Formats: sequence, structure tokens, C-alpha cells
Amino acid sequence: MRWWSVANFVSNAGTWTQLTVQNLLVLQITGSAAATGLSMSVQAAPGLLMGLAGGAAVDRWPRKLTAAVSQALLGAVAFLTAFLVAFDQLNLAVLMVLAATTGLIATVDGPACALLGNDLVRTEDVPSAIGVGSLVHNAGRLAGAALAGVTVAVLGTGAAYAANGVSFLFVAAVIPFLKAARQSGPAAVPSAAAPTAPAAPAVPESRDAGEGMSAREGLTFFLRRPRLVALAGISGLSALLGRNYGLTLVVLVTGPLAGDAAAFGTVSTVLAVGGILGAVLGARLRKPTVRFVGVLAAAGALLQVLAGLSPSLAVLLVLVLPMAVAESVSETAGTTVLQTDPPAHMRGRVLGVWSTVKTLWGLAAPPTLGLLMELAGVRGALVAGGLVVFTVLTAGLLLRGRGNAPVVVPATGAVLTPVHSGLEAAA
Repeated sequence: MRWWSVANFVSNAGTWTQLTVQNLLVLQITGSAAATGLSMSVQAAPGLLMGLAGGAAVDRWPRKLTAAVSQALLGAVAFLTAFLVAFDQLNLAVLMVLAATTGLIATVDGPACALLGNDLVRTEDVPSAIGVGSLVHNAGRLAGAALAGVTVAVLGTGAAYAANGVSFLFVAAVIPFLKAARQSGPAAVPSAAAPTAPAAPAVPESRDAGEGMSAREGLTFFLRRPRLVALAGISGLSALLGRNYGLTLVVLVTGPLAGDAAAFGTVSTVLAVGGILGAVLGARLRKPTVRFVGVLAAAGALLQVLAGLSPSLAVLLVLVLPMAVAESVSETAGTTVLQTDPPAHMRGRVLGVWSTVKTLWGLAAPPTLGLLMELAGVRGALVAGGLVVFTVLTAGLLLRGRGNAPVVVPATGAVLTPVHSGLEAAA
């Protein structure tokens, strides 16, 4: 797990190095802000269209091999981009093809790497492993953003892609030496079941590799799990009317608060620090529930309302830190539910469904927030959006208050079995 964390830190730093300069590269090539947005949409589109198929592939194929191959392929795409930039051969059409290819590979790589990290620890330590992963992600983001400035200034834009390619190859080289703490993937057959309430119809857990591994089965399982549907609803509502702080706060800082780019840089740094603190706290979670995720999302929405009313940058900075902490802990708790609630043979497909859902919210949120800011102003958008999220989630929590049941975390070596009780599922 230590080696995997180091590899993920390197990979995340490389990815954020590339992402930090990617929009700059598109602008250099095209001179068009619209083309920049289009390149981001093209890279995200496979997650929307192929997320289900990617998750099914992860459930069907050996996990270590899948992750290693996908990392190597992502590295190859990054090196190819660096080569084309270095020799001034990258045009808009080629860039779009490379962006789409990266997004397509990521539909398999994302769930494969997420679940591989969980395989390295005992079952009861999976929530902590997810928290560590969140911590590594945030640390890598900070390191990558800092590295990008140095890399571009000294070596040029193409070097950021080359650095990312090296980071992918490092991960691919580490994967073969990882030792799983428990069996997983297509060959895994549950050995024990946790006590459950009266069960609704469920997918049989014991099956041969490749049998019943369809994407459609994963979607059906997801839609029949009220707690997973509720988690998707919380995520979507928060994305559409709240948590897109990179968009809303930059408008607030540079508009009503009369700040400059440096001021927003300070706000971004505080957001990143809050994300790291939240990841540390999230790593201590043992049995998070969807209800807990909803409480944190509601608290974050209330803080968002106060942020929208901030009279000065100093007050905003005081509010931004707990906002980021609440968001990070909520994300970690939600990820834990996603990766532990389904039976082992369904987890790749559940993450595939989640990739599709998350991509949908990601594409819909910026224009929704942009329209809301146009109509109500940035302060009005933050206040109104936060109040809607807080009211809806609070009402839902009160209505479902009796259904609070934790995600079952069995003893060491047991395989997680979902609980299908109607009351607890709503939690």
C-alpha cells in the first residue's frame, strides 16, 4: 500500500502538471476559448458514453493487468502528445483525437486503479485506504500545479506531457510487484455473508468469471439500490448548485470583492489545504453512510450561503477552509460507500455507472451555474443555490431519519454483502 500510494502521488502530480498547461496549449494552437472548452468536453465524453462498458471490463478482466496496461497506454498518449508539441505537429484535429483517446482509456483505468488500491488492504481497512487515496490525490494536485509552472518556464509546454508520461510508466512498473491482501476481480467468490434485513431481489454473488458481467446488469443493480441512487442525487444537486468553487469563487473574488488573480490564488490554496485536511479526516472513517454524506453536503451548502454574503476577502477565507473540509470528507465518505456497498463482482460496473453519472453532472454544472450567475449575480447564485441544496437535503434527511444504517464492514477476510432493507437503503 505504501508503494501504491507513492506511485499514485507521482501519477497525480504528473496528471495535474499536464492539466495545468493543457488549456494553455489549446489556446496557443487555436487562439479560441471555445476550442479550449470543446477539448475538455471531448475528453470527458467517453466517461459519459462508455463509463458502463469500462466498469464491466474491470469486473471481467484481471485487475492488476488491466490497471498496468491502461496506465501504460495513457503514458504512450502523453509521450505522443509531447513529441508532436516538440516538433510543432499538433493541430486541433489531432488534439481532439488524443483527448478522446485519453478519455476512453480512463473509463477503464479509473475504476481499475481505484479498486486495485482497495485490494491491497484488509476489508475493514478499505475506508482508510480510500481516505489515503484522497489525501494523495490532493497532495499530488498541489505538487503538480507547482511543478507545471517550473516545467513550462524552463522546458516548455511539451515537457509537461512528457513528465505525465513518465508518471504513468512509473505506476505501470510498480503494479506487478503489488501483493493483494485479499482475492478480488473475476475470480473472487464470496466466502461469507453479513447478516441482513429482509432482502429484496439481489444479483447472485457467486459466478464464474465472465458470466453475467454485462454493463446492463451493473446499471440495473445501481438503480435498484436506493442508497446509491440517493448518493447520485446528492452529488448532482451539489454539483449543479454548489460545489463548483473553481467557477463561482473566482467570479466572487474578482467581482464583488474586488480582488485580483493573486487573491484568487490565495483562495485556491486554502481550498487545497482544506481538501487535504478533509482527506486526513476522511481516512479515519470506518462505516460511513449516505446519510452522513448528506449531512456534510447540507453543512457545506450552508457555508456556501455565508460565503456568498461575505463582506470581504478575509471573511471568505475563514469560510472557505471548512467548506473545503466538508466537501473532501463528503467525497471520501461517498467513495467509500460506492466501493464497499456492492458485492465484489459488481464493483467495477457500479463505478462505471458512477463515472457516467459524475460526467453528466460535470458537463451540466458549469452552464447551469453560469446561467444562474447571469440571472442572479454571483452572490445571488451562491446564496440561492446553497439554500436550495440545504433545504432539499435537510428535508430528505428528516424524512428518512429512521433509515440510518451503516455500510456493513464484515470481519477480516469476509466479502462485503449489501443490505437490501428498504429503510436502511434510503440512508
